[in-house]
Amino acid sequence: MIEFLQTVLALIVTISILVTIHEFGHYWVARLCNVHVLRFSVGFGKPIYVKKGATPEYKSQPVYDEHGDPIPVRSRSNEPLEPTEFAVAAIPLGGYVKMLDEREAYVPDDQLHLAFNRKSVWQRIAIVAAGPIANFLLAIAAYWLLFVTGVTGVMPLLGDLDQTSAAYKAGLREGQEIVAVDGAPTRTWTDVNMQLFDRLGETGEINVTVVEKDSDDARSDYQIPITDWLSEAESPSPARDLGLSMSLPDLPAIIGGLNDDGRAKAGGVEPGDKVVRVDGRSIDGWDSLVEIIQTSPEATLLITVERSGLEVNLDVTPAQVERDGKNIGFIGASPEPVAFPEEMLRETSYPIYYAWMPAAQKTWEVTVFTLESIKKMIVGAISPKNLSGPITIAQVANATAESGFESFIGFIALLSISLGVINLLPIPVLDGGHLLYYFIELIAGRPVPERVQVWGLQMGMFLIVSIMILAFYNDLTRL
Repeated sequence: MIEFLQTVLALIVTISILVTIHEFGHYWVARLCNVHVLRFSVGFGKPIYVKKGATPEYKSQPVYDEHGDPIPVRSRSNEPLEPTEFAVAAIPLGGYVKMLDEREAYVPDDQLHLAFNRKSVWQRIAIVAAGPIANFLLAIAAYWLLFVTGVTGVMPLLGDLDQTSAAYKAGLREGQEIVAVDGAPTRTWTDVNMQLFDRLGETGEINVTVVEKDSDDARSDYQIPITDWLSEAESPSPARDLGLSMSLPDLPAIIGGLNDDGRAKAGGVEPGDKVVRVDGRSIDGWDSLVEIIQTSPEATLLITVERSGLEVNLDVTPAQVERDGKNIGFIGASPEPVAFPEEMLRETSYPIYYAWMPAAQKTWEVTVFTLESIKKMIVGAISPKNLSGPITIAQVANATAESGFESFIGFIALLSISLGVINLLPIPVLDGGHLLYYFIELIAGRPVPERVQVWGLQMGMFLIVSIMILAFYNDLTRL
């Protein structure tokens, strides 16, 4: 129950940060354009908290009709202009900025100059685009903070490779360091994974450049062939699929974590137990324990553990699971974490006055990657099962929050870019759909007909609801 509440809280905090920044972009530019904002809401539905701001002051401006002639003031409001309401609503999965607009309610003549629909097309474009732009600026600020404080990654040194893997068959060997993938430099395993993810759904060759073992500058290129690569995978793991295994420090056979429904916990294994023997065979590390477990599906094993200075014998029967086309044993236990040695860690940091440049470049790279992924999903190059909804976002938010400041800030940046990109898609209902209408108005010299906008709204709602249902379905199947 506690873990569930932590996950929900992580989702609320994450979404609230992104929505607040997005809607503040709309709000700030609307005020700059002399548009009166009626309500700034974080969340949808009934407000659970409302606070009124100060009485707003606006510049007095004439209002013109479609012919460019000034409109005389024929009606005046009997009530003073209400200050903006700042609200928190019950459903924390979005937000909105409600502006004064004749299309939604009657506006007296003396307030027409404050209505959104009376602004020039360029001002309306600026107000609508400000939300997604604010998300991109948040991502740049997040990456700037990470680059100033320093981002730590693990050097991409290859460990023991499976001889049946594509990487081994291409010529890659243990001890080599990956310095580039498809020509893009890779200082850490994160860089390697980002480049590999960029090739999902493609056919061709992945070019991997390595520094040979025990050599400082001798570089070699290896080509790994791919065909419709992982196009049907639900949760693709590119490095694992190719057989690119990370060089890890020696792990002792000490239990770090247990699955609640795993065979290890059912057999009496506890976190902190050190496995010393299995069926009388000495265990000298985690790898030797894994080898025995995986080769013994549904076979009862006598596992001897050291607990509080005493040896305890436990009967554990590994469950049979299918992985990579093979049936292996699995007990639902993970090792106690071991820190990487300093020589395998790489820190990337920049001076405070310069860090915004790599931060902007990182934001651009992730934006392009997001657009490419959406394109591949539309054309069927990668599976729509990769689409995630709020449940997956909540789980990842909770996991990154537990992992520490660096992971959570990086996740906020990634999610903020995704929100910005999605909102700019030319789909009615989204900001991008409104921008599409305004650019058509700019070119045609007149607004898009109302009946076309209504039709577009209906189609956009249908599309968005369909995507949300698919995302929820994917989340539930992952559970």
